[in-house]
Amino acid sequence: MSPDPKDKEQVKSRKPADTAFKQQRLKAWRPILTPKSVLPAFIVIGILFAPLGGLLLWASDTVGEIVIDYTNCDKVGTNYVQVPPELFSSNFPGSSGDGNPPEFKAIPAVGTSNNATWPTMKCTIKFDVPVTMKHPVFMYYRLTNFYQNHRRYIKSLDLKQLAGEPRTALELRGGGCEPMATVTEGELRFPIYPCGLIANSMFNDTLDITLSPFNTTDIKPYNLTEKGIAWTVDQTKYLPQQHANLSEIRPPPNWEKKYPNGYSISNPPVDISKDEHFQVWMRASGLPNFRKMYAKNEKEDIAAGTYTLDIDMNYDVTGYGGTKSVVLSTVSFMGGRNPFLGIAYVVVGVLCVFLGLLFTARHLYKPRRMGDHTYLSWNQNQNPQHQQDGTDVSGGESETEPEDLPTATASGASARY
Repeated sequence: MSPDPKDKEQVKSRKPADTAFKQQRLKAWRPILTPKSVLPAFIVIGILFAPLGGLLLWASDTVGEIVIDYTNCDKVGTNYVQVPPELFSSNFPGSSGDGNPPEFKAIPAVGTSNNATWPTMKCTIKFDVPVTMKHPVFMYYRLTNFYQNHRRYIKSLDLKQLAGEPRTALELRGGGCEPMATVTEGELRFPIYPCGLIANSMFNDTLDITLSPFNTTDIKPYNLTEKGIAWTVDQTKYLPQQHANLSEIRPPPNWEKKYPNGYSISNPPVDISKDEHFQVWMRASGLPNFRKMYAKNEKEDIAAGTYTLDIDMNYDVTGYGGTKSVVLSTVSFMGGRNPFLGIAYVVVGVLCVFLGLLFTARHLYKPRRMGDHTYLSWNQNQNPQHQQDGTDVSGGESETEPEDLPTATASGASARY
């Protein structure tokens, strides 16, 4: 039985509609690159990029900054020891020098948080500020070799829990927080709050937010604030936990010093809606070496002088081969100190000018005739006599190209200039 013709008409064709868009016939601009257009472009790009790179380098050099690596401060003893040159860097615009090298020492101390205490080491860093550091001034901590951008790490959180919704152990199991989702005690399983690898690895060194003048009363202490260090968009993502019974949740394993007996009314969980250090840490960095803001002062300058900074060392970086540093920095109209962008612009600009001049000289010395098909690669090995009189190697006439076939010039492969 033959198929009904009406059924064939009802079968939809998969052929795209005959329109300029679907048949890819839209008008397009296909520039032909010639020496007259390419060589000036090289020169113009170089002329623009090199001065712009110089401006960026100047802006970076106007930033006052001091970076001190205190990873091994707890091993230097109770007397001040000069920080090795490779462990610190500084830049103070307008100063004839960077002052004396920083020094540090460490003494045993006791860390405190609410009703919890634990033994720790207090690192005291002494450093010089040879010239006034203009406000705003920012304090950062810097970590190296810490891969916050690892896929498993960056996904290790529970958005509902961070938004204040109570989450049970059953709801967290098998989710993004694994393996830091729950903890087993006997035959019972309890949810971790806040769960995940990011929260568990939170930076917990305590940096004193007051810079104390060293052996002088002529300079007043310089105070910074921990408020306003997180992005506004981050502050809206976090709400306080809503668990009515604190015995039903457990702190992350690395928070054991702060919560040795778990959560309680006298030692409640951190209020993540107000703890800006937590909010700053939860915004994962894209590079293994990064710095995060710890405190700031946007109203007062740091007067020239010698200051000390106390740090309670609780965060272990030696386990993964990393380092930790404290950074004090001002800013310019381009942000913090980073000469890389300026150097990149200068290098590209100089390279473009050099290549532009080189290609221009080459073109003036031995210009290439554009649009001549004899320069095509498959014609380069033919006998020169064949190219002149049109005869092949055997002495016969070479075949001529049909008149109706397009030449290289006519087809747009190249053009005269």
